[in-house]
Parts: sequence; structure tokens; C-alpha cells
Amino acid sequence: MTLDAFCDHTTSVADEEIHQHYTELLRSAGTILYGRVTYQLMEYWPPLVKDPTGNKAMDEFAVVMNDIPKIVFSNTLKKLEWETARLATKSLKEEVLELRQQPGKDVLVGSRSLIIALLNMKLIDEFQLCVQPIIAGKGLKLFENITDRIDLTLFNTKTFSNTGSMLFSYKPVYK
Repeated sequence: MTLDAFCDHTTSVADEEIHQHYTELLRSAGTILYGRVTYQLMEYWPPLVKDPTGNKAMDEFAVVMNDIPKIVFSNTLKKLEWETARLATKSLKEEVLELRQQPGKDVLVGSRSLIIALLNMKLIDEFQLCVQPIIAGKGLKLFENITDRIDLTLFNTKTFSNTGSMLFSYKPVYK
């Protein structure tokens, strides 16, 4: 995310340090949820598993991204090519509530629209914001369409020394 709260993927810089962080995050998770648009953007990674770039951090991220189970919410996609992905068969709320009942690892949310919807449903337990020292001036606002005020409790920070990006970990306080 940029300093001015835009989350367009074209504005961010993912260097080795950031790739390593998100590789570890994916390794610690059991599932990641995507909307159609973000899922299709993530289809960038499987070819890198078969034909690595030579950049160790990027190639490791590709392998972990390829392996993590994915649930995709789409009204238009009828079939998914990724072996580790499946189309959601229930509503977002039903899928998330069912996942929360299962033992295992965390569920990650990788799409802006799903983050907003789940925040509005009070179903996000914590989130990380990686703020990059960029002012984009335009793009997709991350917190557009939040229906109610949500206070946040900061529980961790991390600085990425190469880019000057900051990671803020928050727990929402729902009222």
C-alpha cells in the first residue's frame, strides 16, 4: 500500500526482503482467499515454478504461492487451471465461518474486495499493512466502502531496510 492508501499492485516494490517476508507468511498459512481479479494476477507465479528466474527469494515465493490452497470467489470463472485452487461453493461469509471451525493454520485474504467485505462482516481477526514510501496520487483505495468505524490495535511492526517500507500488524476492535 502507498502512503496515500492506494493498493494497486503496479505501485508497489517487491524486493528480496519483502518476498522473503511474504514467503514465510504463506508458509504459516493454510489457505488464501482471492477474488477473480487478484487470482488472475497471481497466475503469474506458476510458470516461475517450472522456469525459475534465478532470483532465490522470488523463486521461493513462487513455489510457496503455487502450493498454498486457494479459494476463489468469482461469479464469472467456471474453471480454474491452478491445481491448488478451487472455486468457492458458498458465500464469502459461509466459507470463512466454515474455515474458522476447522483446526489448522491461518486463513489469509489476498484481495482488496474480500478484505473490505470481511471487515464489514467483522470477520478479520488481524491484518498486516505493508506501507511503502510511495505517493501514488491515484489508484484503488484500500479502505473504500467500509461501513462502520473500526478501531485498530497495533501489535507488531517491521521495517524493510532495503525499501524503507513498514509493515504494521493490527487487530481490529469491532463494536
